[in-house]
Amino acid sequence: MTQANRPRPLSEQVVVVLGASSGIGRATAIEFARRGVPRIVVASRGEEALATLVDQLTGHGAEAVSVPTDISDDAAVDALAAAVEARFGRADTWVTVPGVSVYGSVRDTTMAEFRRVTEVNYLGHVAAAKAAVPVLERGGAGVLVGIGSVESHRALPLHAAYSASKAALRLFYDSLRMELAEAASPVSVSTVLPAGIATPFFEHSRSKTGAMPKPPPPVYAPELVAEAVVRTAVHPRREVPVGDAAFGFLTGQKVSPALTDAVLSVVGPRAQATDRPDDGTDILDTPTPGPGRVRGAYADQALTTSPLSRAAWAVPRPGELLLRARRRLPRR
Repeated sequence: MTQANRPRPLSEQVVVVLGASSGIGRATAIEFARRGVPRIVVASRGEEALATLVDQLTGHGAEAVSVPTDISDDAAVDALAAAVEARFGRADTWVTVPGVSVYGSVRDTTMAEFRRVTEVNYLGHVAAAKAAVPVLERGGAGVLVGIGSVESHRALPLHAAYSASKAALRLFYDSLRMELAEAASPVSVSTVLPAGIATPFFEHSRSKTGAMPKPPPPVYAPELVAEAVVRTAVHPRREVPVGDAAFGFLTGQKVSPALTDAVLSVVGPRAQATDRPDDGTDILDTPTPGPGRVRGAYADQALTTSPLSRAAWAVPRPGELLLRARRRLPRR
């Protein structure tokens, strides 16, 4: 990456957050505004939540615009990209967040539910990347940040649809990253891999188990993910695990996947279930209801620090340096 193609300072950036109505997306938009980003476009299906978010961002001094967007609608995603350029002329960082979930065994999860999770979590991100990359390139440089999951490396029981969609998403971003490097594109692609995060994700998930799902402990504050995304906007990394538990999952998968399968087959279902009955509501097919919020039902258990996540930023990654060098070479 040449000096001219380095990401702009936050104080000069135009940022897009797709999936900003609640949870990680909402926390990320707020963190960008808090850190002095002057122009922010927020998008999601939840129009009421977007309106309250714009008020918050404006309160932090940002010029904020909302564009209601369903990530599973290709035309709507393309319209979002066009709206960003029409309003601000460019985008410097594009963050794609949306994710939906079904908790249940493979036997109990319908094919329609598998298709819907795939449509949002994987194909929606593909559509967003195809719309975002040309905008980022026309801006002269840029960072595409995809919110994945540690489950893209290590599946969990009762979460097959979600884990599979996130695994597909991780490989998609890997392919895109290599193609952009071969084309000497100024756009970087970063994938953020959160562990269990205390957002409304779990209340918003569809449960086929009869119980309200919960994140496997330990649980981390969504602001940790937002901080990692903002850091990535100026210092892009290939993959960014968030939460010390994420590193444990990744290590277990690398050292002994079979042993990890055995352990999780015993403790996984219990670690994701609560004593609370499921309330029968979800956002699989409908927008986030209400004014939107960052934290969910497990906020009181959330850890606000992750030493391993912070330490990982200080460790040089030779492969990433080589990939940057490849991007400087002329396309063959």
